[in-house]
Amino acid sequence: MEEIRYRQVHMDFHTSQYITETGKDFDAERFAERLEQAHVDSVTCFARCHHGWLYYPSRNHPELMHPNLERKNLLLEQIEACHRRGIRVPVYTTVRWDERIIREKPEWLCRDEYGNPVDKGNVPEPHFYYDVCLNSGYREFFKEHLRDIIHVVGKENLDGIFMDIVSQTECCCEDCRRLMLEEGMNPELRSDRVHFAALTLNCFRSEISALIREYAPDATIFYNDPGVDLVMKRSVETYSHLELESLPSGDWGYDHFPVMARYVGHFGKDMIGMTGKFHTSWGDFHSLKNKAALEFECFQMLAMGAGCSVGDQLHPWGKLSDATYDLIGSVYESVEQKEPYCRGTRPEAEIAVLTPHVFLNPILDGRELPKSLIGAVHMLQEMSYQFTMIDSEECFEAYPLLVLPDELPYSEELEKKLKMYVENGGAVFGSFHACVNGDESELYGIRGIGKSKYSREFILPNQEIGKELPKEPFVMYERGMDAEAVLADVIMEKTRPWFERGSSGMWPEREGHGSKECGTVHKGQRFCSHQHAPTPDSERKGEMFQKGNVIYCAHPVFEIYRKNAPIWCKKMVGDAIQRLCPNKLVSHNGPSGLLCILNQKIPGKQGAVKDVLGMPAVNEAGERIKLLHLLHYIPEKRSEEIYTIEDVIPLYHTEFSVYVGGHHVLGMQLVPEGRPISWEQSDGYVRFEIQKIEGHQMVEIRLV
Repeated sequence: MEEIRYRQVHMDFHTSQYITETGKDFDAERFAERLEQAHVDSVTCFARCHHGWLYYPSRNHPELMHPNLERKNLLLEQIEACHRRGIRVPVYTTVRWDERIIREKPEWLCRDEYGNPVDKGNVPEPHFYYDVCLNSGYREFFKEHLRDIIHVVGKENLDGIFMDIVSQTECCCEDCRRLMLEEGMNPELRSDRVHFAALTLNCFRSEISALIREYAPDATIFYNDPGVDLVMKRSVETYSHLELESLPSGDWGYDHFPVMARYVGHFGKDMIGMTGKFHTSWGDFHSLKNKAALEFECFQMLAMGAGCSVGDQLHPWGKLSDATYDLIGSVYESVEQKEPYCRGTRPEAEIAVLTPHVFLNPILDGRELPKSLIGAVHMLQEMSYQFTMIDSEECFEAYPLLVLPDELPYSEELEKKLKMYVENGGAVFGSFHACVNGDESELYGIRGIGKSKYSREFILPNQEIGKELPKEPFVMYERGMDAEAVLADVIMEKTRPWFERGSSGMWPEREGHGSKECGTVHKGQRFCSHQHAPTPDSERKGEMFQKGNVIYCAHPVFEIYRKNAPIWCKKMVGDAIQRLCPNKLVSHNGPSGLLCILNQKIPGKQGAVKDVLGMPAVNEAGERIKLLHLLHYIPEKRSEEIYTIEDVIPLYHTEFSVYVGGHHVLGMQLVPEGRPISWEQSDGYVRFEIQKIEGHQMVEIRLV
């Protein structure tokens, strides 16, 4: 199978039966020519849409062709014209959303425990967001549909199949109830229904991938799921590659991709990031994303070791928007220049953040990312740490430091694995309730663990933790934990407020102050000013504890940072990490919004590679190559509903240091410009200055 393409377009064509003259303006040569002009090297085109219509001359279901389609060979013409120009054309079809089936085959729909169709859209009707059940008669229809696509397109012309909306759905339809009973499960128990939903999805993916590989062994295979979960990870062999749908101006936001790209990078498959050309999200006809936003989204994909895909929707009459492909082309021209340097690279990591994905279920827990996970990403990125996201099933030893954010669930297996990792020299930073069970933790060396009775407490910076902060109390905006040191040292203290706002207490009766009236109004509840009471600093407890190379923080510091972004939280965590992981890979004197992602070249790489600090790969010439991505784009919320990026603000004369250990620097250059830069090397670091960073800059470092 050939290398993954880096400049892709995902082209929707969900076209209502109420649209007339469908495809009337389509010109195959102009279509392919316009894509080529925009530097596109792969376009996913449509066999079937969410409205349930086909766009190719079906042998098995000619009655399902779009009723107003004027170009009956639309898909075939797209494939033929694009192939003549070397552009791949994976074929799109929908799986669980189909308006025609909703209308004509209601017995195929997923049902909740009350017998109602499962609506995934949560938007007013009309829509096509009712899920189809994969255990109904639809399953055979879908397999027949795939065979039809393969036979009509021809296996020699079929580059791949992209199957959309392949997610877990809890279902109580008659077919699922019958199958659950046959498997010894109880359809009345939600836990059994959720488990059965995962089994259904795994079985479906395995069956469909086997079918495609039988009839079209060279075709790529991808199942698009709105989220990434453990079920997907454990069935990843059914995929040929991974595509990470993440439209920042849609429901995903700018926080989704940095988390999930780092996690999915460990699934052992090549990866594509997918954004959209839309100002908002899918189906936003006649809109354009700001160029700066599309630049950042695509260049960040490259920095994460992924190829790029931009979503579009073809106008029903079949003509591409020139403005859209001028926009895509302006960015993909740059991607094409950067691509040779980015292929075969993967991000390095000195820190691994543990995600709770092993413990979560998308049905029971939803798909929203935990606040603590997002807060950890924000904090580490702003401090220019090089990090990845792993779950507790991964190998820990590849990383000098593990971060356990706030609410990471406890398990005996995880605790045992962490202890072994620490015994072998690994370091751990944990916060709040992360891997805490009961009132003591041998891992952290503390006991008496319990929720604080105060919703606001105050950290006390010192010369070790919070070194750059003024030496006075700073508020923590969420309730923390109380704990006592047993085998650990207290390296930072906290103190309490005068009282908890709203707690009961005696009003002082002073003559002339109307205490009785006040007491009646406030019913003896205490408060001070607009928010929390200040601290008298009369009672101190431990806030941060260190046991060898393990540090524990008593507050949910990452969730606090996600919600309020107090700089004192970042400073205290930064000081703690510096104690545990002193040889920081990348440092700079630029703004905290400068995103730095250090990659290493992986010769002959297959899938994701986990790095050991200071051990980059060797190329064919015996050189070790690192590629430093620098991105300075500032997402802004200029509207009620979305964040976007409009301006590119250059940075000048930014100084960097990159840890290279005992390796010798042979040369450095800005790429793809090929402009050499000067450097100096000492104490295991190479130091250099970049005169100007305008949006995205890559720096290649060659070592021996």
